[in-house]
Amino acid sequence: MSSSTEHATKTVAVIGAGIIGISSAVHLLRRGQLVTLFTEAELVSGASGRSLSWLNSAADRTREYHALRMAGIDRYRTLFAQDSSRDWLRFDGGLYWGEDKAAETLARHAYEFAHGYDSHLTGLASVSQIDPQVRAEAVAESALFNPGEGWVSLPHLANYLMAEFHRLGGQLYEYAGKTSVITDASGKAVGVKTGNGETFSADRVLVACGPQTPEVVAPLGVTIPNGSPLSMLVITQPVENSVKVVLNTPRVAVRPNPGKTLALDHDWYESAITRSAAGEYSIPETVVDELVAEAAKVLEGAESLKAASWKIGLKPVPGDGEPVLGELQSVPGCYVAFTHSGATLALIVGELLASEIASGEKHPMLATFRPERFTA
Repeated sequence: MSSSTEHATKTVAVIGAGIIGISSAVHLLRRGQLVTLFTEAELVSGASGRSLSWLNSAADRTREYHALRMAGIDRYRTLFAQDSSRDWLRFDGGLYWGEDKAAETLARHAYEFAHGYDSHLTGLASVSQIDPQVRAEAVAESALFNPGEGWVSLPHLANYLMAEFHRLGGQLYEYAGKTSVITDASGKAVGVKTGNGETFSADRVLVACGPQTPEVVAPLGVTIPNGSPLSMLVITQPVENSVKVVLNTPRVAVRPNPGKTLALDHDWYESAITRSAAGEYSIPETVVDELVAEAAKVLEGAESLKAASWKIGLKPVPGDGEPVLGELQSVPGCYVAFTHSGATLALIVGELLASEIASGEKHPMLATFRPERFTA
């Protein structure tokens, strides 16, 4: 619902049609703003198309970041409650174990328990009661089960949100190339220029380009440290019996995926990824096969598991690991959204940024995530 404090209708240009850009655009349209969404190629062609998209606030993080993530999960629960039959959004919990270091698992459990995160110790003897498709012999002596966690397929969520985007009159500009922010003589954002050379005026601009966000705002004199690592997501061929929980193990992370497939990722193979002179990423297929083999080790009856496809690219992570959200003080009218955990945060970040853009009032939940912390 629109706030009574909101100003007159604004034209807003959103650069980046990943899940945070799409979510922000839809929330702006819900508030009666006029929105054009610009994407370098097609929708979710970047990090959102290769995200494990595990919905969680597990392990150690700041209180403010934890609160934002929990609010993000809350919005997904509302969406799930509206239609629990969707095969692209589920809440069946998450299961974690490390390299047989019980002390680390116990410390993680104690930390989660201390701030009210639903966390339960389990392990080899009891994991089959949580999900019989998890191979008990692969589980460490101590493991953690977080029953409130879930997962989402971001391409499916994007399609769902874009249906509303079009219903509400949003304008989509695909294959815009590298789009930049236009400012006037005073330094205020007044529009965007596409890679094709076209210009569009706007009252407000939101830069939500994932790992490219620091690059887009750099010409404006704004420095945002970029810690984005390379990552890969593998989608398997369909399996007869899929795991229900999201698995985070020492050598592979696994989640269910629509079509009875599985999504796999991890970070141990980052050094095997290479980039060509044309900017294309690749990895030896033997490494993909090794990741699939690691998944087969933790799943019951998955000996014949095979990869169907894989995507490689940068995973958005700000230099200090914390989200970067809100208006640039040095470039009035220009907002940024750059964060890890884009899946968990997509709905809540889109909601809060749309509120700020439409009303001009800063939301207190974003206070510690302002981009100016890097120049303070």
